[in-house]
Amino acid sequence: MKKKSISFTKETSLKLLKTMLLSRRFEESVNEMFMKGMIHGTTHLGIGQEALHAGVSNALGEKDWIIPTHRGHGHCLAKGSTIEEMMSELFATEEGLCKGLGGSMHLMDVKNRNLGNSGVVAGALPLAVGMGLAVKMQKRDEALVAFFGDAGSNQGMTHEAMNLAAIWKLPIIFLCENNMYGMSIPAKYGVSIENIADRGAGYGIKSLIIDGNNVEEVFHTIEKATQYVKSGRGPMLIEAKTYRWLGHSKSDQRKYRTKEEEGDWKLRCPIENFKARMIEAKFTTESEFESLKQEVEQEIETAITHCENKQPISLEQALDYVLA
Repeated sequence: MKKKSISFTKETSLKLLKTMLLSRRFEESVNEMFMKGMIHGTTHLGIGQEALHAGVSNALGEKDWIIPTHRGHGHCLAKGSTIEEMMSELFATEEGLCKGLGGSMHLMDVKNRNLGNSGVVAGALPLAVGMGLAVKMQKRDEALVAFFGDAGSNQGMTHEAMNLAAIWKLPIIFLCENNMYGMSIPAKYGVSIENIADRGAGYGIKSLIIDGNNVEEVFHTIEKATQYVKSGRGPMLIEAKTYRWLGHSKSDQRKYRTKEEEGDWKLRCPIENFKARMIEAKFTTESEFESLKQEVEQEIETAITHCENKQPISLEQALDYVLA
């Protein structure tokens, strides 16, 4: 059977490809810097989930909002945060998105319509309900994407948020990034049903399951979902099946799963598969792809060099942001 032709223009395709490459290399660099002791704290990487990073935010309008999970670097980059701002936050300098006080798990960028991620599992959903209610009451033409994971689908606040959003018909896309594991627990042992999207029916919410490794499918689904929730018909639940290549956090050695499983999912790499589609469409070549990778590498290296020469925020400076 002949493959369907690529569904984007060359310009859009290149933008999505660069976003995925940027997310991948940014997170690889973060992982390397943690191992070298250059930055401190903890981090949760979404390597392997780049189709969601690129596909969601690029499909949204400029006024639409995201609320990511603690695994949020790629989403922040895709929504418009700069590499320098994010690296500065990880290096704990005042030039960071949150003045160096938030770190990897607390990246907020209101100017780019990112309400911020946090370490609270499924914490985005009740926040989205409050924001969604404000948007509706003020008659603003805006949508929100609230991210959560397979483990977050079991939180009480997840169900409370979906119930209220359905009652009030709020313009929210509840997006479950089902990467198959809640920390070390496979979703099949921690979730009572095979498909998390099936839970939407209990609240009268339109629900879909998509391939979270296919940037084309992600983009077009979010594009249509945004129009749906803005039309006043209520929220939507989307379950994106994907996979994180690394552990839950930087200290997780992934002893609970096999190398064979990881290898199978790496064959479904969102970047390599989209690159192949672009080459087939004559939108790029192997050499142009390698040049783009080098461009991304240079951008990230420049940001790291800039941050290495800066002093972390001092206690005195940090106290300036304490409200009493």
